[in-house]
Amino acid sequence: MAGLYAIAAVGQAILALLEAACPAEFSGADFQLYQASNFQKPMDEGISLYLYRVVPANNIRNMPPRVAPDGRRFRPSLPLDLHYLLIPWARNAVKQERLLGWAMRTLEDTLLLHSSLLNQAGPEIDTFGERESADVILETISIQDMSAVWEVAKPNVQVAAAYVVRMLSIDSQLEITEADLAQTRVFGVGRPTAP
Repeated sequence: MAGLYAIAAVGQAILALLEAACPAEFSGADFQLYQASNFQKPMDEGISLYLYRVVPANNIRNMPPRVAPDGRRFRPSLPLDLHYLLIPWARNAVKQERLLGWAMRTLEDTLLLHSSLLNQAGPEIDTFGERESADVILETISIQDMSAVWEVAKPNVQVAAAYVVRMLSIDSQLEITEADLAQTRVFGVGRPTAP
């Protein structure tokens, strides 16, 4: 189960993985998280990662309370699926396609992002527990969904690969306090006083 900044840590970890594995052929490449405004003035060469949708994880909705190692109980974790577009940028189509092929192969070779990489990507310490990881899976996106995503990028529509990070569970910090069952009830009603 991950901490509050897990969404940001995942995106940064994916880019950190790609940047560390970058071959000499793409030595000048840039690696950035993108938001809609970046599409108006995109980078010259590199890989951008655009988080375009965050949805509740479909395979589990009613999670039980989280139990800490010391036995304390916390509100249930929030399970999410993160949907990204991995977008290569280059001045010519051949280099752009080479960047895309290399980045997709690199991600396919490293489908699990372990906590050591996830925690090192952001400024927050230990966002993920020691045994936690994130699955990065290539997904199919419909033409209609892709068109909706690229609506924000006009006129800079690019080739892209869609990925999903499934079942990212963000932990609650609210502890569930439990008390013993009530044995007696005191109403606090006293004798009426004279006016």
